[in-house]
Amino acid sequence: MNPDAPEFRSGTLEALKSATRVVALTGSGISAESGIPTFRGEDGLWKGYRAEELATPEGFSRNPERVWEWYRWRLDDFFRKAKPNPGHLALARLEEFVDLTVVTQNIDGLHQRAGNSRILELHGSAWRVKCSRQQCDLGHGKTPDSLEKMPVCECGAPLRPDVVWFGEMLPPGVLEDGAASASACDVALVVGTSALVYPAASLPFLALEAGAFVIEVNPAPTPLSSQVQECLCGQAGKILPALIDAAFV
Repeated sequence: MNPDAPEFRSGTLEALKSATRVVALTGSGISAESGIPTFRGEDGLWKGYRAEELATPEGFSRNPERVWEWYRWRLDDFFRKAKPNPGHLALARLEEFVDLTVVTQNIDGLHQRAGNSRILELHGSAWRVKCSRQQCDLGHGKTPDSLEKMPVCECGAPLRPDVVWFGEMLPPGVLEDGAASASACDVALVVGTSALVYPAASLPFLALEAGAFVIEVNPAPTPLSSQVQECLCGQAGKILPALIDAAFV
């Protein structure tokens, strides 16, 4: 027995053991353990610009080259170097035991690389591009390996990252699918999220309203903590592997 392993209430383990459908709602905290700074954890600044000023349609319209320089920095310095950590890998392993849907706010693709098969990306993906002209259907595809030059659509307009920026709606159908999964699950794991960013923050409450057993895993308490059945303070990379081992091994 590992003396450093987290302790779990028996009700938590029984809920997970007996679950058929599980939803994992993940935020930037799980990816921070892979070396990807949280959006606000970069002091909100890059070369004198606030991230909020760069992550907007208006910022892209004013200076698409500058926005792509920022994304190239994030991709090359963080996303390409990052590897799935034990928390990501534990969620992938959970698919051996339950019907799992991962609903993530992250755009880094680490859940895919870890091996999860059913992933809803609420905020899109930095590994995809789309045309900046809403009427154009030509520009959807993979983010180029090299971003030394700003990618351009066949129609001539700049391509942009296929992510949700400030002031934009979530991709059609993704939130609805996430809400349906949260409302139908037996257990919801809420991992590495501040529970402050809506509409994603509404999903744990949908699970609670539907009678699911909700387990929060986060380094610090959140507005959700007092309302869930189990709040586990700590790193996902330590807690999730131990939780799955305790429930299923």
